[in-house]
Parts: sequence; structure tokens; C-alpha cells
Amino acid sequence: MAHRLRAALARGARHTSPCPQARQHGLGARIVGSAVFFAVGTGLMLHAGQMLLRGLRQPRDGAGAVRGTPLRPLPARIDGLGTAAAHLSADRSAAAGGDLYDVIATEHGVRVVMGDVRGHGIGATATVAAVLGCLREAAHDEVELARVLRRLERALARHLRERATAGPGSDSPAAEEFVTVLLLEIRRDGEMRALNCGHPWPFLLGEGHAQPLAGTEPLPPLGPFPLPAELPYVDCGRLRPGEALFLHTDGVTDARDGQGRFFPLPAVLAEAVRADPVTPHAVLRAVVAQLLRHTGGRPADDVAVVVLSNDRQAGRAPSGARDSDTCGSAAGARPATTNPRPTNYQ
Repeated sequence: MAHRLRAALARGARHTSPCPQARQHGLGARIVGSAVFFAVGTGLMLHAGQMLLRGLRQPRDGAGAVRGTPLRPLPARIDGLGTAAAHLSADRSAAAGGDLYDVIATEHGVRVVMGDVRGHGIGATATVAAVLGCLREAAHDEVELARVLRRLERALARHLRERATAGPGSDSPAAEEFVTVLLLEIRRDGEMRALNCGHPWPFLLGEGHAQPLAGTEPLPPLGPFPLPAELPYVDCGRLRPGEALFLHTDGVTDARDGQGRFFPLPAVLAEAVRADPVTPHAVLRAVVAQLLRHTGGRPADDVAVVVLSNDRQAGRAPSGARDSDTCGSAAGARPATTNPRPTNYQ
């Protein structure tokens, strides 16, 4: 066996030790092969590194996707109502925050929601998604506005229970979370009905005037306390053709400038409606521009604004003067206690 091994080595030496020129060519081939091997290996390592980084980024990217889903752009017109909406998140890394809004045309009328979740970040945005997801079904299913609100209450309670059992990790603990909600229904004749859980009343905008729809004392926000057994809606009069509503969250009224002064929303709205005609986009641009100027471009809280104008034919609205320029109680509702608390871009 040793003899055969020596013979094999000798044959190998004769085949692999040709003339110097051949040896030179072989060396070049080996260098090229090594370079190719190194390049391929480096590419594989870079690819593996990119896969690892992608895996590490997945939770963050997923959070960004969640932030971007709840709010959706509004069409320019919904069942004869002109619309404009804007939202600005206090969290610069988020596409959405704790404010919520939507406008939905149903067979029961145009139903509007404006709300504000306590806190910011992923937890608040998940709550926004839960509330809006429920609303977008209940608004069509339920004839009575009160039943829509009760559906929202149950959906919020279910969401908070799931959050609580999921364990820590939220920047806003589920046990401490609540949502202010304004539910508004605008019927074909312009009649407005509302249910308000701790949210600011809208402003009514007309030619040359802007005034708050001051209704009954709002109910408590959804979350901490159950809704009362009776939920009579608040009659807010009629939105006449040519008039508009300005709905907002407290990120507008609570915004301060460098000297600590609050944003003067009523004065800004009064200036905005001097233009003729009053259009949702014109009002929206005017308010947002003034708000950003007031805060130096950095509002400390989430901001949401919705402007709705009645662009329907005047003949469809009932004739006669408005019974009241402010909201009043519907039959069976509590007497009005005038203490509206204004509590609250795309």
C-alpha cells in the first residue's frame, strides 16, 4: 500500500508540475477562483445581514402600518355635504395618533363621529382603529343614534379587555384609557341630532358669523363609567344650505404659543368666514395655517379638524327661521345647562 501511495504521488507530481509557464497560468487561475469565492461569500454574508436587519425591523414597520390604517381620506362630497378634514399627530414618527373622525352616508342620514383617545402612540392608535371599525358597521345597522353609541361602548370595552390581558408594552395602560366621542347625525332636511360623551361641541359657521353649538352638559367619556340607561339625543336645530360645521379635538383649543397663550379659535373662525363663499377647504386652510403659526409649527397634542358644509338645494330644506341657534334637548332629555367645554390636518 505504501508503494502504491508513493506511485500515485509521483504521477500527481508529474501532472501538476509542468513547465514554469504552465505553473504561472495555474497560479493565476487559483487567484481568480479565490477572488470569485470571496466575492460570493461576501455577498452571502451581506444578504444574511440584510435579512437579519429586516427581521429586527419588522415590529417597528408593523407598528407604522397600524398607525397608518385607522383614518381614511374623506371624499369632497358626501350626500350633498361638502367635506374637508385634516389630522396632525403630535408624534412625529406616527401617521396617525389618538384623534379619530369619520363621515358616513347612511339611509338614516349622514353620521359623523369626532373623538379623542387619551394618550398618544401605538396604544391610542389601536383604540382609534377599534372604535372606527365598530362605527363603520353600526352607523349603517342601527336606526337610533343611541344604539350606535352603545355599540361603540361595547367595542371599546372589549378592546380594552384584550389590551389588558395582552400584558405590558403599551405606552398608555388600558385601565387608564378613555375616549371622548361626539356622534352627530345630519338628516336630509338638515336636522341635526347629537350625542356627546365629553367632547367639544362644533361651531356653526355662516356668512360672517361663527358660534358654538352649545348644548347640554356632555355625558362622561366612554371607558371609565357605563352609559346611562336612557340616552335621548340632543336636538341641534338645522344646518341650512350655505352653512357649515367646524368639528375639532382639543389639540386645537389647547394649543399654546411661546408665551403660553391659548389658540384663539373663535376669532380665527370669525375671520375665516368673512370670505365668500364659505367653503370647507378655505376654512380648513385658514385654521390650520393660523394654528401652525401660533405653535411655531409644532403642536404639543394631536389635532383633528372636520369641516362640513350644506351644499344641498335650498328647496329641500324646510322653510322658516331656525328654532334655536344652539342645541337644545330633545323630548325627554335633560334641561340644557349651558356649559360647553371646548375640549378639543390629512
